Amino acid sequence: MPPTRQLAAIMFTDIAGYTALMGEDESKAFELLNQNRRLHKPLIKGYGGKWIKEMGDGVLASFPTVTDAVNCACALVKGCGKINGLCLRIGIHLGDVVFENEDVFGDGVNIASRLQALAPAGGIWVSEAVYQNVANKTGVATKLVGEKILKNVKEPVRVYEVRPTNSEAESSESYLLNIDEPKAAPPKSIAVLPFVNMSNDPEQEYFSDGMAEELINSLNHLKDLKVAGRTSSFQFKGKNIDLRKVGEMLGVSTVLEGSVRKQGNRLRVTAQLIHVEDGFHIWSEKYDSTMDDIFAIQDEIALAITEQLKVVLFEKDREKITKTFTHNAEAYELYLKARFYLYRRGSAILKGLEFSKKAIAVDPDFALAYACYADAQTLAAAYNFFPGKEVMKEVKRAAKTAIKLDDSLGEAYFSLAYYYVCFEYKWEESKKTFCKAIELNPKFVQARSMFGMICLGWVDGNFEGAEEQLQTAIKLEPLSAIDHADLAWTLLMARKFEEALTAAKTGIELDNNSFLSHRITGLCYIVMQRYDEAIATFQYLVNLSARHQQALNGLIWAYCGKGNLEEAKKLMNELEMRAGSAHFDYGLSAAYMGDLDTAFDALEKAFHDVDPHILTIRHAPYLPAPLRADARFQDLLKKVGFPK
Repeated sequence: MPPTRQLAAIMFTDIAGYTALMGEDESKAFELLNQNRRLHKPLIKGYGGKWIKEMGDGVLASFPTVTDAVNCACALVKGCGKINGLCLRIGIHLGDVVFENEDVFGDGVNIASRLQALAPAGGIWVSEAVYQNVANKTGVATKLVGEKILKNVKEPVRVYEVRPTNSEAESSESYLLNIDEPKAAPPKSIAVLPFVNMSNDPEQEYFSDGMAEELINSLNHLKDLKVAGRTSSFQFKGKNIDLRKVGEMLGVSTVLEGSVRKQGNRLRVTAQLIHVEDGFHIWSEKYDSTMDDIFAIQDEIALAITEQLKVVLFEKDREKITKTFTHNAEAYELYLKARFYLYRRGSAILKGLEFSKKAIAVDPDFALAYACYADAQTLAAAYNFFPGKEVMKEVKRAAKTAIKLDDSLGEAYFSLAYYYVCFEYKWEESKKTFCKAIELNPKFVQARSMFGMICLGWVDGNFEGAEEQLQTAIKLEPLSAIDHADLAWTLLMARKFEEALTAAKTGIELDNNSFLSHRITGLCYIVMQRYDEAIATFQYLVNLSARHQQALNGLIWAYCGKGNLEEAKKLMNELEMRAGSAHFDYGLSAAYMGDLDTAFDALEKAFHDVDPHILTIRHAPYLPAPLRADARFQDLLKKVGFPK
């Protein structure tokens, strides 16, 4: 992973008196170390932190917010009372650090380490940057220790002591009760890992990914089988990771691994079903065939899994998992390419659009290809590659064609629901159609995410219902950066800024290239008036996205919040020179610059272009106050026709 610089709360802990105990009773010391580890790991995870590493009897962890770090430290101190002989020293500092290769570096790390070394047994010492963020928080008490000279730190550091009082530390109970009792995965549960591309051509990766994805989609229809979601399973792509860890993270008892070698029309597919606890191979098979047999191979693998896991199959279930949506191997390949590029987001969406269109041309009766084509058009409009009004007719036609060809397809109803809410503003029709998609496939994560975030959140303002749908999506896809970003945007709209930031940063940890996760992180910093961090986040996103308009506009908002209008103006000039359809974001930028006439002109263009982002305008907390206070703002809301 390339190095990334960001602001983080760094926590160091170590066991007081551990060296002496090691000299007295080595076995007792090792047991205490194991108990310390079992205490730390669930608490760090529970408070949204990241376990970086263990150094002897010390633990280094990072947190997205100071509040999370301090609450975790307080819970650790409380947890020590339940473990005989365990007493910790803890140091916390908020600073600019560099994350690289699962490690963290920088002065922020050094200061936290020095604070931990100075803290008394059982004490939590923090820097002034931490103190300023938690001084008025409930659940903790603070006291000035004084200025300290820290080794290799140029200036003296004002140090404060933090101690738990009541409420926040109490939440440690729920983690401590289960330290030694990890929840067992259901015996009928599986994660299908991405198949390894064994072809000489790396461009064939779409096919090996597609094989795994199609198996996931087939097995997902079985109520008696828990199947880890596609995005979560694909987090392990290309990683050499212990299968027991995979099982623990995804909550499954078995894993399917495989490989694909494709040369021309020839195929070699291998598949192994493995029990994660002991690594025992339950079933394995190798297939040498041609592309014409790809559907039969997928059916055979899916049926073998159900047989080995003793999943009861009724005739209706068998029909679902062996259903073939096209018998044309060429159309199927093109469809797999389309999905492959859509998952990448960004400019890859346009490639997905191209391949889905080709799949339809090859097989005009391929319902999934029509749904994919509709989604690609809608996503392209959402990323401002072209105006929504230019594609909305095509989107509707494709979605309705997909339903006409196969009215049992959840993906087709999702495409139509997505169209209704983004382009026609048919709120009730959209809700009904989203619900139909979820009814057909209760494990359809994307349908739950979009239904919750857009329909319930952006449009209705029912953030409790929206959050419930997003949390369900995350339970189905716990390692999906996109779903965490969607949850973050929902929480941001609900004015739960700290929670939104935590969710967005979780998305970044899952995928550092997640455009949406970085964008929502930057927006959180803006509304929290943490402008330096917002600027750094959007600068990174500008580079990551090759200067995408949404990233540039976000950077303008951050500069304006900081008062750096000169840099903001330079970026405005750049946007004015570029052709694009990001009128909504540009309108907000003009408002940040104080030009409300230009702002409303741009927002009117966004409305007439049918830009999906216009739906965020009702509740977005990052809108400049003068824009919201202008009478023209209410006129715009009426034009969109939000429900009362």
